[in-house]
Amino acid sequence: QVQLVESGGGLAQPGESLRLSCVASGSIATIYVMAWYRQAPGKQRELVASITSGSSPNYADSVKGRFTISRDSAKNTVYLQMNSLKPEDTAVYYCNIVSSQTIFPPRPNTYWGQGTQVTVSS
Repeated sequence: QVQLVESGGGLAQPGESLRLSCVASGSIATIYVMAWYRQAPGKQRELVASITSGSSPNYADSVKGRFTISRDSAKNTVYLQMNSLKPEDTAVYYCNIVSSQTIFPPRPNTYWGQGTQVTVSS
């Protein structure tokens, strides 16, 4: 079993910054993808940013230039640095990973964190 624990959400004013963290633990041999999604009230969950080992990060157009995703593979941790926050960034942010309990053969599975609330308001 794999557990994801998120932290760092909260209340921020427009223009401020927050940093989210997500630590993965449990039966993990390798992590292929680490990502952040968000879901605002009444809207579908959407991809915010993703990162794989050995390739450039991928961002939603709405956060390009403001958010930065990074990972510490040794700690199975992914971060989301959110700068210049806007009210439309208000949502529950979910950590997501695709990992395998074995290197070979690979058996990828997807796991989700419990979510952390980010509220941007003056």
